[in-house]
Amino acid sequence: MVTDKPSPLDAMLQQDDLTAAQADATRWRYGFYVVVAGIVAVLVAFAAAVFATREFASLFAGVAGVIGTIVGAYFGVQASQSGKARVEAELARTQELAIRLAAHVGTANAPRVVDEVLGRRRS
Repeated sequence: MVTDKPSPLDAMLQQDDLTAAQADATRWRYGFYVVVAGIVAVLVAFAAAVFATREFASLFAGVAGVIGTIVGAYFGVQASQSGKARVEAELARTQELAIRLAAHVGTANAPRVVDEVLGRRRS
């Protein structure tokens, strides 16, 4: 039977996807603000140190290292969180599929279907 109305389970999953997308966008936005604030703070400290000591080259090496670390950490965290979100979404879809298939097979045919799909269990 085909209907235009999604099942309650589908409606709940769509809400989770929307919530995850909003959380992801918020994490990127606020993470960016934190990184920019950190870089600005490092540059202000660099400018003050250069003004006080007049040694640009030696101070620049330290600043470049700190800024590189901040930016690298930001993108590393974002990439790992993005990968985690994709894996969690795939896990949720796989679990839903398993539940639907289990409901369709029924308890009487379950052992035979499991043996056919996964192979016989080794003891």
